[in-house]
Amino acid sequence: MSSIIESEEHHHPEDTIPQVLAPPSESINLPAAEDLSICLISLHGLIRGTDPELGCDADTGGQVKYVLELARELGARENVRQVQLLTRQIIDPKVSKDYSILEEPIGECAKIVRIPFGPKRYLKKESLWPYIEMFIDQTLAHFKRTGIPDLIHGHYADAGVAGAHLARLLHVPYIFTGHSLGRVKRQRLSVGKTNPDSLEKRYKFTSRIEAEETALETAAMVVTSTNQEVERQYELYDHYVPDRMEVIPPGVDLSAFTPLADPNHKAEIEDALVPFLRDPDKPAILTMARPDERKNLEMLVRVYGESEELQQVANLVLILGTRDDLRELPKSQQTIITNILHLIDKYNLYGKVAYPKTHRPSDVPDLYRMAARSKGVFINPALTEPFGLTLLEAGASGLPIVATNDGGPRDIISNCENGLLVDPLDPAAIERALLRVLTEPDVWQQFSQAGIAGTRKHYAWSNHASRYLRDVNEILERASSPTTINRPVRRLPEFDRMIITDLDNTLTGDDEALSRFADLIRDNDHIGFGIATGRRLDSALELIESLGLPQPDLIDTDAGTQLHYGEAMTPDRTWQKSIGYAWDRDGILACLENVEGLTPQSEDRQSDFKVSFDMDPAKITVTKVKKKLREAGLRAKVMLSLGMFLDVIPVRGGSDLSMRHVLWKWGFQPDHVLVAGDSGNDAGMLLGRTLGVVVGNYSRELDRLKDRPRIYFANTPHAGGILEGIEYYNFLDKIVIPNDWID
Repeated sequence: MSSIIESEEHHHPEDTIPQVLAPPSESINLPAAEDLSICLISLHGLIRGTDPELGCDADTGGQVKYVLELARELGARENVRQVQLLTRQIIDPKVSKDYSILEEPIGECAKIVRIPFGPKRYLKKESLWPYIEMFIDQTLAHFKRTGIPDLIHGHYADAGVAGAHLARLLHVPYIFTGHSLGRVKRQRLSVGKTNPDSLEKRYKFTSRIEAEETALETAAMVVTSTNQEVERQYELYDHYVPDRMEVIPPGVDLSAFTPLADPNHKAEIEDALVPFLRDPDKPAILTMARPDERKNLEMLVRVYGESEELQQVANLVLILGTRDDLRELPKSQQTIITNILHLIDKYNLYGKVAYPKTHRPSDVPDLYRMAARSKGVFINPALTEPFGLTLLEAGASGLPIVATNDGGPRDIISNCENGLLVDPLDPAAIERALLRVLTEPDVWQQFSQAGIAGTRKHYAWSNHASRYLRDVNEILERASSPTTINRPVRRLPEFDRMIITDLDNTLTGDDEALSRFADLIRDNDHIGFGIATGRRLDSALELIESLGLPQPDLIDTDAGTQLHYGEAMTPDRTWQKSIGYAWDRDGILACLENVEGLTPQSEDRQSDFKVSFDMDPAKITVTKVKKKLREAGLRAKVMLSLGMFLDVIPVRGGSDLSMRHVLWKWGFQPDHVLVAGDSGNDAGMLLGRTLGVVVGNYSRELDRLKDRPRIYFANTPHAGGILEGIEYYNFLDKIVIPNDWID
């Protein structure tokens, strides 16, 4: 390990770690951001620069358009050198080859970068959770090749937690935009008769909400669309900090959404509506949304079907994404469209309702203009609407709007005065609002003109980008420069692969297998040996010596809060300076000292960056401990091992971050590192692109990892399980990864 020690001593003599939002007295003021490199992350959906397939599924909607247009606008600014929009590479015959291209320019200084992770095929967002750590590892490799951005901005919960971890590892400022929030969606969907367990199974709310909490805890700024989003939606979260939230109304590319220039112009999309409508010249009640429960489309059809007056004065035009064969859509979308068709039949709405199978992105402006020419109205009846992109597009085209009294629509109508708000669960209110716009010409004209002017005044992308960059500059001025610590060391250790294992119950417990493992390490000079343990350094070294183990090349102690290298146990100064960020040990002790079910462990199990308790799960849960800390404003990680040992450590601690720090710093490939563990505090290092081994005597906290790629559950307990894993991956020779799950 001499080369690692030499690099540690000579390549990092002045390692410094910034605190991204340090108090003014501690920060190093930088000049206003110039030559800025921005990384946006949006992981799900089908994202491409030309003709995005909006509405083709539940994951490809307003968020896709938002991140594309934000990237383009930021990339056109003089003080922005580069904007990268990171998303997922998809290689799937069921979707376009466009989504397999690794890089795609989308503007002057902006591009899409597609990161390969997880299965190659297209996945819906609820199926991405097992692969987030793989994205993090792949993105670190990407940054190693291309350079570290000045800030990272995560969009939605999946990219939110991934971006938060990347920002913590690289010590760059982090921005988060939730787009829609798990707690809000769960609350709304729970109003009906749907079983909570089936909601959890379908939407993975537990993973999503915890990811959102992590993103909110990490973010220097949370970009929101509306004041209601701040006050009524983010307020539901433990890490609700209003001072970090900025309301920056979303932009609209107004170049495509303009009022009708030629009143006699007939768009091609209108021909697709004619077969449905007995009187196509009637005013149109237009809605445009993917078939999703949250969009509340069945309510709209029911209101129209039960209102003779609405049927007399207007047609209903439903633009429900695109489909070739209804049976090929996801089951949830099939259900909603089928229910709509049943309602059309029930109310005998044939000749009054149009629901074309397909439309092109270029048809969307023409649909708004067609509805405006007919003196119609656009309606968004969604249960929740954090954004409201279609409302802005309709308003800019001169089409009055009726919208749900939630989130984005509130601010849009407040700013533009171009429509009416309704309770999406009140059929009578929806009917009254539609009839008012459709039957009062003065109201229609007032709303139409106000929408054309108001959207341009309040929602141009230039305004959004200017506000965004102003706030980014303020964040960067409060942050210190990360360059010294973030440039990876190019000098590699003498070995080309490493085995890193937990100590208690993983290595220990079978003396014969432990002896064979120790001999394997001694006999293979090309393999480095590391220990990762919750023990303190002194306790770990005593046990290593008593077991007769080889001297570790790396030892990670105190539950991922201390790193030392080589025979001299050289401390990692970079990690030492990083780990204390936002850590308040005294505050945590005071917060938890009288909590029933928590008993502080003995002093020899405590350390500067670890507070350890014995926990009685019958009296307290990890979730309640986390909530209590968050409500007290204390930023920390909480980990449970063996169902009864609870550790509280800094937000930048834990084996997941410490292992990635080591791999990043020393230039190791994750798939040349085998990690082994048996309990909950090992979970972080087992995830990602490293080769994971869970020994046969593992505790139940690790059951959740059984469906994860690159994690092998050995049948043999203790050190024998590690040996079994070494054989499984052929780790001593040419490494194979049977459980990569990329197909």
